Amino acid sequence: MSLFIPDFDDAVVVRAGDAEEIHYGPDSSLRLLADSSTGGGFLSTMRVSLRAGSDGARPHHHGRSAEMFYMIDGTAQLLAGDKVVTAEAGDLVVVPPGQQHAFAAPPGESAEMLVVITPGVERFEYFRHLERIRCGKVPPESLLEVQELYDTYFGTSTAWEDARAPRGQ
Repeated sequence: MSLFIPDFDDAVVVRAGDAEEIHYGPDSSLRLLADSSTGGGFLSTMRVSLRAGSDGARPHHHGRSAEMFYMIDGTAQLLAGDKVVTAEAGDLVVVPPGQQHAFAAPPGESAEMLVVITPGVERFEYFRHLERIRCGKVPPESLLEVQELYDTYFGTSTAWEDARAPRGQ
């Protein structure tokens, strides 16, 4: 394993009013805080807000980056490998590179979390791409063309599907 040394020499300050916010319908939003280039490649970070029961990210993995989820408020379900973890305010979950993960708010619960990806990859355009898909401007399968660019590779998980299935089915 090699040591990653970020290449920036001044503090990064992102004011709340300056952060770009992306809405994925009425159920969730993403506040883009700092992309990889902001902090010399060290990290990418965003704040995720999910309304009760809403999906966040489907199962995927990153080949080169770890992803950290810090629960600010509420409750979230997180897939970490082949297990589903319930995280509450104050909890921290870190997923290593190569491990499949996903997140969502459980039924009846909302979630606010800080997500940090390190080392960073320029991913803000990836989230804008997701918004274009939601608005019907590009087809969902267009994500398959940019998996390597954003180090985001999609997968499936029986454990995740079982955890997210409506009760009584």
